[in-house]
Amino acid sequence: MEAFEPCQACHALSKDAGTKPGPQLAGVIGRPVAGDPAFDYSPALRAARDKGDIWTRERLDAFLGDPEALYPGGWMGSPPIRDAKRRADLLCVLGSR
Repeated sequence: MEAFEPCQACHALSKDAGTKPGPQLAGVIGRPVAGDPAFDYSPALRAARDKGDIWTRERLDAFLGDPEALYPGGWMGSPPIRDAKRRADLLCVLGSR
């Protein structure tokens, strides 16, 4: 869970965690991009959802590494995670929820 600590100010990993500024991440792997119905996504992420994009480990890895490159105009507020090991650790946490 240490890998998720920088994310928890904006995101939750459990459905009972209440509302946060960012979308709920429980079950994010395998879910459509912009798939949390309780969150108002950027037009870029809504367009990705509308074309059928799904959050795979590979897509999340690319997004976490450079959100703006994958979905220009998105609203991700945190800086990219450039370190591949940190992203891999975070993806392990996300994949277990």
